[in-house]
Amino acid sequence: MFGETGGAWLRGRLSEAARSVWAKHDRRTDGQLPLWRHLADSGAVAGLLWDLWVPRQCRMILADQLPGGVEDAGRLAVWLATTHDIGKATPAFACQVESLADRMRRAGLDMPTLKRMNDRRVAPHGLAGQALLQEWLIGRGWSRSATLPFTIIAGGHHGVPPTFSGIRELNVHPDLLWTPGCESVWRSIQKEILDACAEMCGVDDRLSEWRQVKLSQSAQVVLTGLVIVADWIASNSDLFPYFFDSGSPSDEERVKAAWEGLALPAPWRPVEPALAADELFSSRFTLPAGASVRPVQARSVELARRMSKPGLMVIEAPMGEGKTEAALAVAEVFAARSGAGGVFVALPTMATGNAMFPRLLRWLRRVPDAEGAGPRSVMLAHSKATLNDDFGELVRAGRQVVGVELDGEDGEWRARDDRLARSAELVAHQWLHGRKKAMLSSFVVGTVDQLLFMGLKSRHLALRHLALAGKVVIIDEAHAYDTYMNSYLDRVLSWLGAYGVPVVVLSATLPAGRRCELAEAYAGQSGHDMSGVRSAQGYPLLTAVERGAEPLVETVAPSGRRTDVHMERLSDDLSELADRLEHDLTDGGCALVVRNTVGRVLETAQFLRSRFGVDEVTVAHARFVDLDRARKDAELLRRFGPPEDSASERPVKHIVVASQVAEQSLDIDFDLLVTDLCPIDLLLQRMGRLHRHVRGERPAGVRVPRCLVTGADWDAVPAEPVKGSQRVYRLHALLRSAAVLEPYLASTAAAENVVRLPEDISGLVQSAYGTGPAGPPVWQHAMEPAYEAHLLHQEKQRAKAQDFQINDVGKPGRALIGWVDAGVGDADDTRAGRAQVRDSRESLEVLVVQRLADGTVRTLPWLRDGQGGREVPTEAPPPWEVARTVAACGLRLPFQFSIPELLDRAIEELEAECVPAWQSKESHWLAGELILMLDQNCQTRLAGFDLRYTEADGLEVTRVQ
Repeated sequence: MFGETGGAWLRGRLSEAARSVWAKHDRRTDGQLPLWRHLADSGAVAGLLWDLWVPRQCRMILADQLPGGVEDAGRLAVWLATTHDIGKATPAFACQVESLADRMRRAGLDMPTLKRMNDRRVAPHGLAGQALLQEWLIGRGWSRSATLPFTIIAGGHHGVPPTFSGIRELNVHPDLLWTPGCESVWRSIQKEILDACAEMCGVDDRLSEWRQVKLSQSAQVVLTGLVIVADWIASNSDLFPYFFDSGSPSDEERVKAAWEGLALPAPWRPVEPALAADELFSSRFTLPAGASVRPVQARSVELARRMSKPGLMVIEAPMGEGKTEAALAVAEVFAARSGAGGVFVALPTMATGNAMFPRLLRWLRRVPDAEGAGPRSVMLAHSKATLNDDFGELVRAGRQVVGVELDGEDGEWRARDDRLARSAELVAHQWLHGRKKAMLSSFVVGTVDQLLFMGLKSRHLALRHLALAGKVVIIDEAHAYDTYMNSYLDRVLSWLGAYGVPVVVLSATLPAGRRCELAEAYAGQSGHDMSGVRSAQGYPLLTAVERGAEPLVETVAPSGRRTDVHMERLSDDLSELADRLEHDLTDGGCALVVRNTVGRVLETAQFLRSRFGVDEVTVAHARFVDLDRARKDAELLRRFGPPEDSASERPVKHIVVASQVAEQSLDIDFDLLVTDLCPIDLLLQRMGRLHRHVRGERPAGVRVPRCLVTGADWDAVPAEPVKGSQRVYRLHALLRSAAVLEPYLASTAAAENVVRLPEDISGLVQSAYGTGPAGPPVWQHAMEPAYEAHLLHQEKQRAKAQDFQINDVGKPGRALIGWVDAGVGDADDTRAGRAQVRDSRESLEVLVVQRLADGTVRTLPWLRDGQGGREVPTEAPPPWEVARTVAACGLRLPFQFSIPELLDRAIEELEAECVPAWQSKESHWLAGELILMLDQNCQTRLAGFDLRYTEADGLEVTRVQ
């Protein structure tokens, strides 16, 4: 009955008065959509979404709680979508369009005019619908408390579930639901519509059993998200037109045309791979010649298969051991067993996300689907995704992606504009663009912020939960987050555990205490004793956690890859650094010098160039425009990457001075490492770039892997890190790192100053992040204040993180009332949005162009591929390709411009340079962006600082004297 003929059937069951109720109105054309039509459309869409788009993993969240299982769950979802807008059958809503209200009055539904409804804001139609559904269910024998977990879906379908205060306020304004003197007529048509919807959806005979169900909060969120998606699709007038005449299509034709026009790709339906581990990896990944599956990869898959059901797996293994491939293989096993419809990979930065995206695409093209090779929706989820070439190949060339940013609004997307990418398998689906819908794609690579937003009180949060509840989640570089971010991550893990979402966490350097916190967060209240997880000392190490079961901890045999790194102290004097490099690189070799601040990078590079020449010293840091940064990364890989990719390009002698960008994502290999003192896990990551690949014989002076640790006064007691490092990492973490390294750095015997990778990784990390004494006894008294300051800082971070964080999962039957109350509004991947889930000041990002003496504005002159030196018109919107080049020259300004007073001043000065022609809708790449205009010497002044930008060194900032 429902779906194909739902609209006509529903209309035929309703009186003239009920049919007169309207739902939507187009002020531009005066077109309108009656309520019965929109309810039928929404229910039909929900039915199709349930059958064809919602992953089995999501469906089971509901099915496991209802007496009729999957069939009950589907009926409930369709019924809630069908009735979600019943709150529009109230005078508070209907009075908004006088011509339509007047028609309802003529049908007997009297109501005041809009001007006389001063308090109608008390009854938004979502809350009104919740109240009407409650009254209707109570009339069918439900208790009021039993109705709330079901009716809250209507209340929250516009993105914010009602609060207790909002409910109380509506309760004292019944005239907004039923016009005084006409109350019985209003009640009659509301009941008439709800009775007909219940019959149409086939829930009449199920309600008596459902009233005994204590619907979990996880189920409430999934239902809310599904209803929002159904409502947005059914509200798109391009898919569901407002106009009717004798030539209007039938209900079946209307729904079929809309669904086919939407062309929403089905979720992934994985098949559990029966292959042995070596066959699985060789069939899914391109392994180097002669390479074999690493033990940690094989055992990860074996453990995933051995678990009674998918849960949390933590994979701890050395850098370069293939953890990412292991995670994807585990995800395939987990997804086949749990019914997940996709994978989300969370990474620390946009750069690491960009590096991961092509790897995911290569894997996807090799992974089978139970339903054959249908299209799969893929998304790169960060604020600069549209500038990524790999992602661009999946999107129609020239399409204006920003045009779909207003999620849920009419006219945001046109079905005819969508197209498949060049691959017959992968789709960057247009409807799934936008900050709120991107995560609904089946396969997503994004920054970890996209995951942490799941724990942030924000509008339409249910959509993000729906998106992640149907996936396997992979969290890379889990050691890279501070206490503030970890607080959000723990809250997110508790919800993922409640949903039954499989999670794979990756780290080379995870402290045992943090491993235990992750396991406890995922296991929730049902968790077993985690003492074994905390005390495990093996490495590589696998930890598996299932809700309601004992955790499994397994030490894995090493792969045999080993590097013995000789450790030495080095003074922070630049002359000594240059002397040492000159000595060690006498016969050639490539050295990496890692500094903790960009200022130190530039200072060091300038000094070394005076000794070694400009051509033998290059820099790498994050203070380059995006196009230059991408070129720099590509050059690093081309010159210092794996031998098969870089052998012919590797210089005989070269020095790269880099910031933390060299720690992760780049598969680069150097003969000698010099590094500022930093937290031990990050220092080990840096050491992973030393003798990383097997090469022919290295030059004599660097044949032995050697790490020189600098950036501290080693004569002080305890060692005193430089101020810039303390600002970045705080003193306690630096002192603990120095303390655990002290036995290696202080030794004069060659055999005792060796850090063995990977054997020593876990011991060093656990010692540095433990609470036991570390370092010489004479250090302890001075280290205590740093430790106390560290504890205080952690406590402040935890407390601050609670401000906008959602609560933990509530008890079954507790409604989501006030779930996102006092939240932040919309969560998005902007400079302000990222600051919500990171304990950092709001950063300032600009687009960089050059303005010549004659006023001509052009792109930076050295850009490659014909992009450099192109004139950017200022009297009209720039051509598409020129505007895109400017947009690809984004640059995040340094910390000085995050200080509130300087931030405001800088914004004011940049806004004064606004080009009006670039603010039009035809210039979507540049509209709303801040533009940094460099002069013909690539210099400018901003908020009391002199800025200089060069192709070689990026942005240099000095305070005006």
